[in-house]
Amino acid sequence: MAIYRFRVSFEDYDDIERDIDIKSNQTFEDLHRAIQQSTGYKVEASSSFYVSNDQWIKNEEIAFLPNPRKVTNGVTLMSNSKLSSFIDDPHQKFYYTYNFERPFDFHVELVKIILDDEPGKTYPSVARSLGEAPKITGTGVIPTAAVIEKAEEFDFLNELNFQPEDPEELEQMSEMGISTEDETAEEEEEEKDEFMDEFSDNEGYDSDDLQKDDY
Repeated sequence: MAIYRFRVSFEDYDDIERDIDIKSNQTFEDLHRAIQQSTGYKVEASSSFYVSNDQWIKNEEIAFLPNPRKVTNGVTLMSNSKLSSFIDDPHQKFYYTYNFERPFDFHVELVKIILDDEPGKTYPSVARSLGEAPKITGTGVIPTAAVIEKAEEFDFLNELNFQPEDPEELEQMSEMGISTEDETAEEEEEEKDEFMDEFSDNEGYDSDDLQKDDY
């Protein structure tokens, strides 16, 4: 029996991966359960795999616990879908969305085909685990250490009044919630005060004289 090795990675967390070995005649539901057991998330959540191309464009959907609309439209179910029926490429890709109520998106790629299963081994199994999956709380996701470190880096630059000239750097700072509008307003106010000080320092300057000259 051939064994598929899928590399599973979070779309938004580059430093978290799982390699999962699974028999070719097992189903997408088996793969779904294996992925979530490896992350520690609950398995019973509405989720879907999508057959994808190299650009991760979603095509046919394969669903677990689909909503009534999808059922009415005849969506393919994970429980009835063997993996081998959807493998057309030695590097076949699937886009995978877990838990539509609070979704995580994954890239799932076939990276290896092992011709024979290992006697006595239970499949699916985790062949490799990299990084800790972000924790899910009642209000959202607790970010990983890498995400926190990046946020702290931008906070440090903001405290130093760092002003990047590169548009990409400005965009990155904007995405992190760092605004330069307040600093710009302060600079304009300082320039205005300096301008008025120059007039006030001129000898012979009098506001009444200025009004008489106007007439």
